[in-house]
Amino acid sequence: MTTSQPIHIIGAGLAGSEAAWQAASAGIAVVLHEMRPERMTDAHKTGGCAELVCSNSFRSDDWKTNAVGLLHEEMRRAGSLIMQAADTAKLPAGGALAVDRTQFSDAVTQALEAHPLITLSRSEVTSLPDPEWNNVIVATGPLTSPALSEAILKLTGEQELAFFDAIAPVIHYDSINLDIAWRQSRYGKTGPAGTGADYLNCPLTHEEYERFVDALLAGEKMNFKEWEATTPYFNGCLPIEVMAERGRETLRFGPMKPVGLDDPRTGRWPYAVVQLRQDNALGTLWNMVGFQTKMRHGVQTEVFRMIPGLEQAEFARLGGLHRNTFLNSPKLLDCELRMKAMPRLRFAGQMTGVEGYIESAAIGFLAGHFAAGDRIGAPQTAPPATTALGALLNHITGGHLVSVSDHDAPHSFQPMNINYGLLPPLEHAPTTTPEGKKLKGKERGRAKKQIMSERALHDIDVWLKSARHVAAE
Repeated sequence: MTTSQPIHIIGAGLAGSEAAWQAASAGIAVVLHEMRPERMTDAHKTGGCAELVCSNSFRSDDWKTNAVGLLHEEMRRAGSLIMQAADTAKLPAGGALAVDRTQFSDAVTQALEAHPLITLSRSEVTSLPDPEWNNVIVATGPLTSPALSEAILKLTGEQELAFFDAIAPVIHYDSINLDIAWRQSRYGKTGPAGTGADYLNCPLTHEEYERFVDALLAGEKMNFKEWEATTPYFNGCLPIEVMAERGRETLRFGPMKPVGLDDPRTGRWPYAVVQLRQDNALGTLWNMVGFQTKMRHGVQTEVFRMIPGLEQAEFARLGGLHRNTFLNSPKLLDCELRMKAMPRLRFAGQMTGVEGYIESAAIGFLAGHFAAGDRIGAPQTAPPATTALGALLNHITGGHLVSVSDHDAPHSFQPMNINYGLLPPLEHAPTTTPEGKKLKGKERGRAKKQIMSERALHDIDVWLKSARHVAAE
């Protein structure tokens, strides 16, 4: 079924690209508006659709015991363009799904440009659309242009909410000292394209770790403008020096944890480890895992070359910060992601208060799904709350702990990654294995997660079958 009046989607990031694909796949004409490369952002480098500006990792691909991997699997079953491109461009990364940035963006861009119902318009939308655009998805992401941000703020009447998202450095492979750094995934774990030896590991002794932390704390940081000074960080993407400020051992229990990594020179776990993950298909670039930073560039090179194995490191990209904005979605959006004050507008992606690549794409998927249903006159139901897709939607449109009528709600709603805590608990949590052995500790937790994941995939399959049947009528 096709209709003549298009859905307009503003922003061709992960969410906008996914929304466009889903709407067009339902037979709806789409105009996808992207201001790049006509107007660039502080973080983007290309005009490609779905460009990845931070990490190249989509995180864990294990659907059985990891909520992110579960969301991957749900999106694959739903026909996600983002997951198709990620699987095409995947790189070795242990149990994670990492991609070649260029191949990934190219795959998304080419698919969108080739679709007969999608028109890619390379121009900036600087204000709220005129009423004739009666079905619009705003998916401009955390780097929404100032003009459009101002227009949205006037509509919502809300105080602006923002946080800083930090970018990790990328290093040239041939500048890494492989006499010190060794290849190993944590506990030798394999993944979608992995071998069990997918990370480069740089070990630190106790003394080297202490000197490194001292340098982090003393290093000169980027200055913030006055209006940025009180902007909070997102806890899932803290700069390493901010983590260090919270306690000298914090990094050893975060991005520098050594567990499951055996230094071949000693046969033991080091005191601390810096991991590098492959960043492109050629294997010529490797990023510092979890090493987002706000240190000045000159300081970064000096401090990071203190790490054993990186004494002569050459950086293809140094770390940095960009400012992200998001809506107070529980108060402003309805259960179909429509703006309550102007229902012809939907919002998708990080701007709605989700954090992470696949989470952003997932909200784009849902926005495209709902918008297509409106256009063909067949309103679509939301996925069950027992699924990762449904749990994310529920969190940002009504599952937040603070009442949406609470005066303090705008200050308490924060971005959220998918996690099992967003899904309804099991009616009966497992206590024994199928063989009758009593489950304890982590083993019980893994069994519980697997059952929740199996429940989610069953429910998403039923929902998808129903949704496709409704769309086909």
